[in-house]
Amino acid sequence: MIMQPLEMLALIASVVMPLWNIPLVVRIVQRKSSGDLSLAWLWGVWLCMLLMVPWAVVTKEVVLKVFSLVNFILFSSVVLVVVKYRQGASECPKN
Repeated sequence: MIMQPLEMLALIASVVMPLWNIPLVVRIVQRKSSGDLSLAWLWGVWLCMLLMVPWAVVTKEVVLKVFSLVNFILFSSVVLVVVKYRQGASECPKN
């Protein structure tokens, strides 16, 4: 099946958009701090993505499937890095 131009554009965007998580991870690692990110926001976004994954697995919509899976994987890396650097920050009390 040949993809329509708009579907191809959406598919490309579905892969490119989650890549913006990578600079966030790099910035957290460089600063060794994730204190500027809200944990409520972080877990809320991640939970919503997790709840979307089952639909992404069964849907025939390629764009939704690719976006949901790539975004979940890359945002999960954000969660892991935030949690890692949040724990490290709690060990060093701020003055």
